[in-house]
Amino acid sequence: MIEFFLYSSLFTIWLMLFYHLFLMLGGYLFSIKHQQVNRSLPKDDTSLPIVSILIPAHNEEMVIKETIKSMVRLQYPKDKLEVIIINDNSMDATGTITDEYASKYEFINVIHNKPPFAGRGKSGALNVGLRQSSGEIIVVYDADNTPEPDAVRNLVLELQKDQKAAAVVGKFRVINHNKNLLTRFINIETITFQWLAQAGRWFWFKITSIPGTNFAIRRSVLEELGGWDVKALSEDTELSIRVYNLGHYISFIPTAVTWEQEPETFRVWWKQRTRWACGNIYVIQKYLLRFHKLKRKRIVIDLIYFLLTYFLFLGGILISHILFVLRLFFDFNLSIGLVSYVLLILGFLLFVTEVLLALSMEKGQLHRSNLFHVVLMYFVYSQLWLCLMLYSLCKEMKRTLFKQEVTWYKTQRFKGKLD
Repeated sequence: MIEFFLYSSLFTIWLMLFYHLFLMLGGYLFSIKHQQVNRSLPKDDTSLPIVSILIPAHNEEMVIKETIKSMVRLQYPKDKLEVIIINDNSMDATGTITDEYASKYEFINVIHNKPPFAGRGKSGALNVGLRQSSGEIIVVYDADNTPEPDAVRNLVLELQKDQKAAAVVGKFRVINHNKNLLTRFINIETITFQWLAQAGRWFWFKITSIPGTNFAIRRSVLEELGGWDVKALSEDTELSIRVYNLGHYISFIPTAVTWEQEPETFRVWWKQRTRWACGNIYVIQKYLLRFHKLKRKRIVIDLIYFLLTYFLFLGGILISHILFVLRLFFDFNLSIGLVSYVLLILGFLLFVTEVLLALSMEKGQLHRSNLFHVVLMYFVYSQLWLCLMLYSLCKEMKRTLFKQEVTWYKTQRFKGKLD
């Protein structure tokens, strides 16, 4: 029985490792292909559509000013730009700051969302903004984002070029990556995610996911879908699945870049990532058990990936860790013997190789300091993720079992200029 659990856990772990290697190879090939394409921006503005940028904001006085300044710097015709800030029942100076900029710039509008319509989380605020917007294209940014001047233009041009795409997502970078060890880990994590999961899946399967920020989507598609699901903590993942189920697809363009602030304390990181994990588990529950009703079966690839990550992969690693510790004290007379330790070492080397390959695709990120952080990340940050996923799984199962209301956690911001 012990050998069965050990072999099962090793099979699951290596299945995921090889799949990630496959995705990273796709991301690398995508980066090479993308560099060879002429990405010069056309100077003609007459064909550009009206764009509405939605920025949900709840108690964002620390960061909202820099975010608005980045909107002013956007290289997009201001007569075709509509920036809508949804001040979602903020108790700080967010409303005052946003009103000040709205009085200076005609293209900036503020919606002061008050109870009983406020406080329903990001999805609720976005739905409010959508109803009062007029743009043909909807772009979403979080309140801590400072997109580069050409970001929105690049997103829109990509949608214009590819009429079959319902949405296009850009790339986000960590602006406070040098703050401490945690933000350095997060920086490496986000770079790896985007080249592995976003670019890799797009290259092999023409699948990518809408993130929480820095994406453009056609208004017609959003209206057909009825906006965002207010019950979804991971509203981006849930929206992605519904977009694919309509028969559309979502493309990835790394030249549309935004910079965002990431958690600087473990407590804030834990709460934010728990919300993400619980949200993804909600998506699994919502769609996997009724996948036979989905019109587009290709999205089952993503659902199976979530299932493997949050259940089988997590279980495999936990079993492997438990058996590893037990074998230090007990002799189980396992036939696999030394091979299991060799596989653990090879798994570690494969993890390091994949992450370093991702860092090599970002200018200035492949250096000695990050090599040290990648190694440390495997033994510290990755293990924290395992604990977090186990905690989130139990929390979401409890919420589902007792039919508890969804509780939205708004990520705490930190002082520091975002430019």
